[in-house]
Amino acid sequence: MIEVSYRMHKYKNLNAWNESRKLVKEIYILTAKFPTDERFGLVSQMRRAAVSIISNIAEGAGRRTNGEFRQFLGIANGSAFELEAQCMISCDLGFLDEKTLAVIGDRVDHISRMIVKLQDTLKG
Repeated sequence: MIEVSYRMHKYKNLNAWNESRKLVKEIYILTAKFPTDERFGLVSQMRRAAVSIISNIAEGAGRRTNGEFRQFLGIANGSAFELEAQCMISCDLGFLDEKTLAVIGDRVDHISRMIVKLQDTLKG
């Protein structure tokens, strides 16, 4: 079992958290190029979903029990899927090209697999 103090101080060492941090930056850069009329639509949704991934990993790490941590990881994973769907919509609308969509999709999939593996380590 992972101790509370470990989670509270070591989430920055989690690969899922670090990869999510890189993804947030990438999403902000990509969405800055979207049409201005999407600022409160897809841009806002995609940025919030990306930030939700990293935020829920960090918040879960600060929780008291492994069960709580797992729950927040589940929310983070849901946000990853949400982001992927929003990227697909962005591609359909011509805001992202197929190559960029594939790169983001691969990143999201990689992060999702890391989150699931982390959840598995917390079962008990």
